[in-house]
Amino acid sequence: MNPIFKNILVNVVKNRRKSKTGAKPLESFDKSVTNLEVEVKHELTDFFYLLLGVLSASFGLKGFLMPNAFIDGGVTGVSLMINELTGVGLSLLLVCFNLPFLILAYFSIGRRFAIKSVMGILFLAIAVALIPFPQITDDKILIAAFGGLFLGLGIGLAIRGGAIIDGTEVLAIYVSRKTSLTVGNVILIFNVIIFMTAAYFLSTEIALYAILTYFAASKTVDFVIDGIEEFMGITIISENNEEIRLAIIEKMGRGCTIFKAENGFAKEGETRKSVNVVYTVITRLEMSKLKTEIDKIDSQAFIIMTSVKDAKGGMIKKKPIKKFDK
Repeated sequence: MNPIFKNILVNVVKNRRKSKTGAKPLESFDKSVTNLEVEVKHELTDFFYLLLGVLSASFGLKGFLMPNAFIDGGVTGVSLMINELTGVGLSLLLVCFNLPFLILAYFSIGRRFAIKSVMGILFLAIAVALIPFPQITDDKILIAAFGGLFLGLGIGLAIRGGAIIDGTEVLAIYVSRKTSLTVGNVILIFNVIIFMTAAYFLSTEIALYAILTYFAASKTVDFVIDGIEEFMGITIISENNEEIRLAIIEKMGRGCTIFKAENGFAKEGETRKSVNVVYTVITRLEMSKLKTEIDKIDSQAFIIMTSVKDAKGGMIKKKPIKKFDK
């Protein structure tokens, strides 16, 4: 680690320990510094993903969709349609239309996620307003395909960074908790309304091309993050399984299951070691935080991530996503 960076972390930990009061015992100083280092590295990685996402999305908007009066689905599609009908700046519309969903994200998901999302949408608005991307093509099929691709790539990268740059996903997650609809169904219904409105106010042709743009974007998002509507089944094998179990329960606010297993990497005649395997189910938005917590405890832990189409019972739907940014 860079000595200057290391010195900054040490000073931050010292200040934190001075300000903490209460009977709860503090972890060792070296452990605190290591944990802070892991947090900072993950935050920088998330920020890098978010910046790449903003650049990709703004390129898709200004290089393909906006010069040709095309629209997409979601809140971005609404903003593009209002921009085309009224001439109001797209940057202002992106901020205004996403604001209610950011407030919803703050109360239903958490402060950390909402702050990152505010940054992402503000960066997108600034990029759209200031970066002079050239118009790439006037071929309508290429506009729909590649405009959707770059926009979807941007949305996917932002989600990988623990944020959103289109508030539709937040609305869909919130509604899915209150109803029997899945996140995918909510997004589909929302976009059908947008495309029907576009067909009425703009033209049927633009609406049809908008559907192509939406499918290109959604498939790209799926490719980047394997679908935001999917839960993640996480299997963790580590000698520090008890610390990881406690981190999932206390810091993530999620439940977990412990499997009794044996270490299979043993030659003939050798005694196989018993090992506890931790299994938990979380949402895609919590994946970044879980990786951070695991790295704090055991950076060499063996983690298996699988997509789960849906989950019923337990804590995953009964309990809202804990505000794990405290």
